[in-house]
Amino acid sequence: MHEPDPVRTGPASQQGMRRANLALVLGTIADGPRSRAEVAAGTGLTRAAVSSLAEQLIAAGLVVEEGPTAPSGKVGRPGTALGLNPAGPGGLGAEIGVRHLGACVVDLRGEVRAWRRREVSNHGREPAAVLAELADLLHGAVTESGLRPAGLTLAVPGLVGASGGVLQRAANLGWRDVPLAAVLRPALRAAGGGLGELPIEADNEANLGGLAERWVGAGPEDFLYVSAEAGVGAAIVVGGRLLRGAGGFAGEFGHVPVHPDGPGCACGARGCLEQYAGEAAVLRAAGLAGVPGDWVTLLAERAGAGDADVLSALAGAGAALGTAAAGAVNLLDPAQVVLGGGYARLAPWLLPAMRAELAARVAVRPWAEDRLTVSRLGRRGPLLGAAVRVVRAIVADPGPLG
Repeated sequence: MHEPDPVRTGPASQQGMRRANLALVLGTIADGPRSRAEVAAGTGLTRAAVSSLAEQLIAAGLVVEEGPTAPSGKVGRPGTALGLNPAGPGGLGAEIGVRHLGACVVDLRGEVRAWRRREVSNHGREPAAVLAELADLLHGAVTESGLRPAGLTLAVPGLVGASGGVLQRAANLGWRDVPLAAVLRPALRAAGGGLGELPIEADNEANLGGLAERWVGAGPEDFLYVSAEAGVGAAIVVGGRLLRGAGGFAGEFGHVPVHPDGPGCACGARGCLEQYAGEAAVLRAAGLAGVPGDWVTLLAERAGAGDADVLSALAGAGAALGTAAAGAVNLLDPAQVVLGGGYARLAPWLLPAMRAELAARVAVRPWAEDRLTVSRLGRRGPLLGAAVRVVRAIVADPGPLG
């Protein structure tokens, strides 16, 4: 699965002209309401062409007339502003976590219209049972939103191949080779509401969190996004687009070795970052292994209260994260390293050790500590990215709807 980008290079003139020009007009309107004349000026299309394309987009329910544009000082009546239709097709996102399920609906503008989260332990459960429960959650979110979703994207804690159809491995769920769409679709049909006929894609949760950071979190064009829930993942964004690698598996940050002779990892290697900064490792170091509840909330509350063991465990995790991040910085030269997911809430106790390691290990190029930042999306990033991806795909190619 590849994230879409709107077509903005200029008017299409050959094969696919109508489809490309619809995308060009809709993408321009997505940047903010503007008149037909302003769209024509911004795209290079004639006013007549813009008017025709705008009418098609209005008829498809993608665009609405919002009223007169602001006075420009020019002679004549003001134009009518065109904007994205808040009642048009929406984006449906889902998240399968080790300890939760999530559902989100956004409108064409990317505004959240429904958000649902259910705490449930999914490790070791049969995929069909988990996906049936997820289908019920999705149906409730769509009903609450009042929108008609145009597609569904799943955020999952594991390796998803380049085709986006099969969850090849999710160690923290205990799943292998699960055809997500094929298993979920019958459950969606049983839940009702026509959701079983939607296009279904899937991606790694860290990838979608990184894309959300770029799309709605003010992320730069080049950054490394590092997040944690049960495991540790990353998204590498270069030139505003996700770097996926040859097989679609780039970003397995949790399995970067930080101590080659360290403890064995479930992946089969030794000394992986996840053995020092993952959930189980930090809880074990803090003396909290087996304590029930959300691990991030537990650690944040204990650290805030000054628990010495928790503070020491988080400092150790921060040092390991800094070591791994330094290697990535030296290799990739990102503008920022962004902490997201559970790390965003734990950032006050992770950052000091991370900064120290980065300062010590990034020596062959300039590095300022303010380039290590914290996502304002926090743990909402992956689910938000899943839903927003659907509406961005509409903007990038409204032809099927327009």
